[in-house]
Amino acid sequence: MNDSGTPVHRRSALRAGAGAALAAALATGCGDHDTAGTAAKTLTHPAPKKPAATAGAPAPAPAPRRFPGQPVQIDHGPRDRARVALTFHGQGDPAIARTVLAEAERARAQVTVLAVGSWLDEHPEMARRILDGGHDLGNHTQRHIDISSMGEAQAYAEITGCAQRLRRLTGSIGTWFRPSRTQYATPLVQRLAVRAGYPHVLSYDVDSLDFTSPGAAAVTRKVAGEIRNGSVVSMHFGYADTVAALPLLLTELDRRGLRAVTTTELLT
Repeated sequence: MNDSGTPVHRRSALRAGAGAALAAALATGCGDHDTAGTAAKTLTHPAPKKPAATAGAPAPAPAPRRFPGQPVQIDHGPRDRARVALTFHGQGDPAIARTVLAEAERARAQVTVLAVGSWLDEHPEMARRILDGGHDLGNHTQRHIDISSMGEAQAYAEITGCAQRLRRLTGSIGTWFRPSRTQYATPLVQRLAVRAGYPHVLSYDVDSLDFTSPGAAAVTRKVAGEIRNGSVVSMHFGYADTVAALPLLLTELDRRGLRAVTTTELLT
């Protein structure tokens, strides 16, 4: 599957409202300097311990969970509850990503973002932005290349490379792992994901095909025609069609009584 996260040109068919939201999102802007004390060696008593977290510091992100009764590779949740998971491959223009997140939050929807490690290297602030919105954050490999064709050592490095970025930025390796450029992980990749600390590999049962840039209406029709209770939908940051389709899709989900939740909530 061609699963590239490279942004594409906006299409004239984009709805005016979503286009305006995207244009507004394209204007963006982000240290801290810490100094150490110098009198440590003159103290006669041990210095007091620093608190585990200073006031206002973010808590570590959730760790991966094992869901009893679920296979290692999960492509949908329970079919008897009116919940679905919209999952996004995290790569591409961060302004588009922020617009997608804001649109979901406006509709009180929560999503799951599987971030590419190299994308987090370029845009580290996006990790906390995703978590602060109440969304799940997971691992979509370090470089987003065909993991199924790799040998064991290289594939494991792709998984752990992104995991290390996530841990450095959030205190956790992320709640989910999804392999790159494939819907389903091979048995080898499944074993390597478990070794890296992910009890499950997250697949999907509905592919939006938004990365083919078919237009917002086509993305909406594709998802609406296949989604049902428990579905996990694959979508992408970095595509203008996705920005334009999301409000239409969320409206359709609401009309059907389907609630968009994180994958963690879908399976809980």
